[in-house]
Amino acid sequence: MSHPPFVVPAILLILLSVPFVLQLVPRNRFYGVRTRKSLSDDKTWYAVNRYGGWLFLLAGVIYLAVAAASPAGAWRIHLGVFAAPLIAALVLIARYQRRL
Repeated sequence: MSHPPFVVPAILLILLSVPFVLQLVPRNRFYGVRTRKSLSDDKTWYAVNRYGGWLFLLAGVIYLAVAAASPAGAWRIHLGVFAAPLIAALVLIARYQRRL
């Protein structure tokens, strides 16, 4: 029963990324990758957020696997495995967005 607290953020990350992968979220100022460039037009919005959605989905799956396999007392491992893919995803999204 020590795993559920760490599994919850992973599941939330996965659930929040799916609408972007499916391109269901219209351009808005509250939810998604919101930059000047991504908010400039719908084509850019959907491209950037679909790419970001896949990256965040992957980050959530990686963290879910670690959260399910690691003991709850190893909070530093959980923090690192949760933060590292998210940071990497943000860097990759920024690079992708510059290419558009």
